[in-house]
Amino acid sequence: MSAKFITLEGGEGVGKTTQIAAVCEFLEQRGIACVATREPGGTPVGEQIRGVLLGNHVIAPETELLLLFAARAQHLQEVIRPALAKGHWVVCDRFTDASFAYQGGGRGVAEGMIEALQAQVQAGLQPALTLLLDAPVEIGLARAKRRGPADRFEQETVAFFQRVRAAYLARAERWPGRMRVIDASGTPEQVKAGVISELERFCP
Repeated sequence: MSAKFITLEGGEGVGKTTQIAAVCEFLEQRGIACVATREPGGTPVGEQIRGVLLGNHVIAPETELLLLFAARAQHLQEVIRPALAKGHWVVCDRFTDASFAYQGGGRGVAEGMIEALQAQVQAGLQPALTLLLDAPVEIGLARAKRRGPADRFEQETVAFFQRVRAAYLARAERWPGRMRVIDASGTPEQVKAGVISELERFCP
């Protein structure tokens, strides 16, 4: 079976980091080599951009989007495409669906601008499977708050995150073959069960 690109998406506090580990464990138990990575970040340049994006800077929505795609271009060239070419599966914490949800839905950036950048930077590459971890905004933000000081995104309003969630769910309705919605409001074990169920359907 050819290498696959899997992404995990969702708002704040839905448990993506925990479930990335579960996905990799599932694949490795089946003898599938995988690379776990994240956005923004994944490369030295990308991690520097991540620091700017999460720091206490005033950043215009369009600037934010362009920075994310700059990090994504480096990520694709340095990590994602080379890993897939070697036959390794890639499991990524966020990808372009996050740009449509956060910068599109949350910030109000025109979808056409995001689509144009997607076409240029990704050159047709899309995840084979996207697991959308979904939970009510209040639950996710309460979890995120327990992690420590809020970053620039976590300081946004509840209304912002409601728009982000709505944008994610709208994309899942639009791309049901690729995006699978998993209830992330329960315990990590319950969420993991949902993740594994989708992976078992996806994998041979």
